[in-house]
Amino acid sequence: MQKILFVCLGNICRSPSAEAVFAAKAQAARLPVIVDSAGTGNWHVGEPPYGPMQRAASARGYDLSSLRARQITVLDFEGFDLIIAMDEANLRDIERLRPSDSETPVTLMMSYAPQTGERVVPDPYYTRDFDEALDLIEAAATGLLATLRS
Repeated sequence: MQKILFVCLGNICRSPSAEAVFAAKAQAARLPVIVDSAGTGNWHVGEPPYGPMQRAASARGYDLSSLRARQITVLDFEGFDLIIAMDEANLRDIERLRPSDSETPVTLMMSYAPQTGERVVPDPYYTRDFDEALDLIEAAATGLLATLRS
């Protein structure tokens, strides 16, 4: 069973959405996975996902209400088979945290949806475009699912 961690900056918009979207897609495909999400920063630890993100996700059938923000730790490199970052800054921060003996792959979310032409999932906390973030996350989650099934 694959264990996948999705990571963004504060763990209140993109990564909890990716967690919920991918979990739903994996469940529908009957692919057994364990998913979680975290942030590189600690500003929102213990908080639920951002209200506007929850509403946008809910409109598409994804429930984020039970999720709570947490910060990525060194132990996540042992606990997960794959760590997926929402943008390059988060990828760099994750790599800085990496233990020297860890071989856990760290990739960009949008690497699973090259057809979109996007390299990152823009942070809707700043862009205010929650639907764009969800569109990109859904496309990448579909690509990730295909990768894991092959």
